[in-house]
Amino acid sequence: MISKCVEDTINYGEKLGSLLKKGDCVVLEGELAGGKTTFTKGIGKALGVKSIINSPTFNILKIHKGNIDLYHIDAYRLEGNDYDLGFDEFLSEGVMVIEWPQYYEDYLPDAYLIVTFDHLGDSSRIITVSQKGHSFDRIVEEMSC
Repeated sequence: MISKCVEDTINYGEKLGSLLKKGDCVVLEGELAGGKTTFTKGIGKALGVKSIINSPTFNILKIHKGNIDLYHIDAYRLEGNDYDLGFDEFLSEGVMVIEWPQYYEDYLPDAYLIVTFDHLGDSSRIITVSQKGHSFDRIVEEMSC
């Protein structure tokens, strides 16, 4: 998908969010200011989150209540720490979105969606959705349409 503006990024996030269910995990990969938190705003919108979604920086985890709860994690702050956030507990209650997953790879679930953001220019990005494991074939196919 090509996002040409903030609204596109939010809309793509909302499209993905509408396909998610409790227990799903999404990891967001890309550069600083790549669109990860903006995309998460769209996911939250689809999940019925009413609170303001902003970067979880310095908080590690932000919990947003909605029709389905959203657990928004900044794994960058976990680098070098041996700390398991207990994915099973979170995933049974909602959807988990993890920014900077490379800093928390040892604790990621067996299957998850991967959303990658690549800059094309000022505000344009290529957004790619893939998966680890085979649990999300339908979602990856739907997002590529």
